[in-house]
Amino acid sequence: MNAFAPIVGRQTIEIVHDFVCPWCYLGIGRLLKALRNRPEHRFTLVWRPFLLNPDIPRDGLSRADYALRKYGGEARARRLYAAVTRLGIQDGVAFQFDRMTRIPSSVDAHRLVGWASRQADVTVLVLALFAAQFAGGQDLGDHRTLIALAGAAGFDPVEAARFLRSHQDEDAVHAENLRAHRAGISGVPCVVLDGSFAVSGAQETEVFQRLLDVAALEAIVG
Repeated sequence: MNAFAPIVGRQTIEIVHDFVCPWCYLGIGRLLKALRNRPEHRFTLVWRPFLLNPDIPRDGLSRADYALRKYGGEARARRLYAAVTRLGIQDGVAFQFDRMTRIPSSVDAHRLVGWASRQADVTVLVLALFAAQFAGGQDLGDHRTLIALAGAAGFDPVEAARFLRSHQDEDAVHAENLRAHRAGISGVPCVVLDGSFAVSGAQETEVFQRLLDVAALEAIVG
């Protein structure tokens, strides 16, 4: 921490992401590390949905079917997974792709985060969802999984179950996805500070720190 760094006003950080995107898990881990390295910054995180696979069935796909559809086969998927896993080890983000048997629709996971965000900070829940997907091999399309994760993160599991059964906010998730595309976002993660400064991809922690510093300076000098 720079002892002479000015205390800046609270900044809004929008994180456009999808729970089936391993680069999002890696990039969000790096962003959160950057924020810990800048304790003089005050910020509000806003989690915005993106659907990498908007046409995936609501009950998901087997990993083999998904690999064929997305990457042309398991061999290419394994090369990608191996590369991400190596990067994750360097950043303390665990990936266990071999545990994954299904690739879910992420609509309900996004709905759950939207519901929970109206009550409290959801960073712990977001990280738990990513860890369940990429380290635990859990099915984020299964309401039982989502309810358990919500309860473990401090949210009422009974209310979470009621909300998920209601199908509320399904249209909102798709609308947010469309909003992101109309804003020119074609890949995630995409981090937007104060609606003005944006960076896409699982950038290094130092890149996120520079983005925070530039946005903070702009806020100070006006």
